Amino acid sequence: MMQWSKLGRVLLQKQVQIRSGFCSWAQSSDRALYEFRVYDVQPHLYTRFLQLTNQKIHLRTAHSQLIGYWSVEYGALNQVFHIWRYESYCQRAAVRSSLAQDPDWLEQYISKAIPMLTKQTNEVARLLPWQTMQAPPSEGGVFELQRFHMRPEGWGLCEQGLKDYIQSQNAPGLGKAIGAFSNDVGQSHTVQVLWWYQSPDQWAETRDQRESARDKVKHVDSVTNKLLFPLPFSPTK
Repeated sequence: MMQWSKLGRVLLQKQVQIRSGFCSWAQSSDRALYEFRVYDVQPHLYTRFLQLTNQKIHLRTAHSQLIGYWSVEYGALNQVFHIWRYESYCQRAAVRSSLAQDPDWLEQYISKAIPMLTKQTNEVARLLPWQTMQAPPSEGGVFELQRFHMRPEGWGLCEQGLKDYIQSQNAPGLGKAIGAFSNDVGQSHTVQVLWWYQSPDQWAETRDQRESARDKVKHVDSVTNKLLFPLPFSPTK
């Protein structure tokens, strides 16, 4: 286990050196970064991974702010999705450096969790200028993550349509927009919207209305979505 911990520190420190290159321009921005992380877990280890994360997530949240942590129930299998907030790329680099030197995090969680995974991906996004992070109206609902991939030639023209679409659906009896983000890093020309619904059935019952309202969003190449259930330790639930 100690050998793995030393290797983990070296790998994370090398990643931090690369990431630090973002700092020069990121410092001029006062808008927070939201890192979207997706982990694919080996099917037979999925329950064990969730149990371990539930027990040890406090070691990670001691370093930076967790917005939410969800299991993907529809749209993927044996997958988790989580969002972390940072003030800047520099802060994120400092957090990763701190994690690389945290023996409890490396030995109690990373050394056990990484072998359970088959894939890890991440993207960095910022809230759209007219959006703020919102709390769900109540606990116990289901979340939808929508991804809009825009045509490059229409990227500068899509904002008003997105705003109209979100405002029209952000209403009693429909959904609650928790946040709307544009990608900094990851798939380019992409907007991601996180919604809250009372239940999967309420989400299904309002689907036709959402589909018709989506015509407000122009210059769209593709739209995908996933339904997410918050895990017990998720701050947003």
